[in-house]
Amino acid sequence: MVLVLVIGDLAIPTLTHDLPAKFKKLLVPGKIGQIICTGNVCDKETYDYLRTIAPEVHVVRGEYDDNAHFPLSLTIPHQSLRIGAVHGQQIVPAGDTDMLAALARQMDVDVLVSGGTHRFEAFEFEGRFFVNPGSATGAWSGLWNGEATPSFALMDVQGPTVVTYVYQLVEGEVKVDKVEYRKPDPPRAEAAPRTEVAAGW
Repeated sequence: MVLVLVIGDLAIPTLTHDLPAKFKKLLVPGKIGQIICTGNVCDKETYDYLRTIAPEVHVVRGEYDDNAHFPLSLTIPHQSLRIGAVHGQQIVPAGDTDMLAALARQMDVDVLVSGGTHRFEAFEFEGRFFVNPGSATGAWSGLWNGEATPSFALMDVQGPTVVTYVYQLVEGEVKVDKVEYRKPDPPRAEAAPRTEVAAGW
């Protein structure tokens, strides 16, 4: 079992000043094994903070990230699963299901983590699982009217199964929901039909 923090679009200090205090109380060292960040970390202090939470931190580059060492995409093997991560600027229109599915096929991943929309989403499509953790800070996005709801996700990876817990800050309280995904079993090869051949004629 590996507990993976999926977080992104922090935009500190570009669009906001800090993570919500109620999220910081939840994100403590020693429980989370890995972080997958969908980008827009923006400053070294925020990146260093993420490194205090988990020993393994993977970040893809968002449009506000200046760190050229952050890749545009990455693939992380987890036992029988392959998890891909992108910021989301590759997806046009933003968050489009068919475009996400095409990218997941291209990357050959079972789970695709993406960001950029500042809205949480988790769904299964074409046998693959798609997770967008939203914006952990609730940073403004020009894609939507109104305010973004601060959110992040924790994925509990157990073999071919991913149990995802989404944390959202709604009216000052942390709300938690759960979404489960199980990688479909590969199709079994069917035995060729037996052909009778007449012998001795």
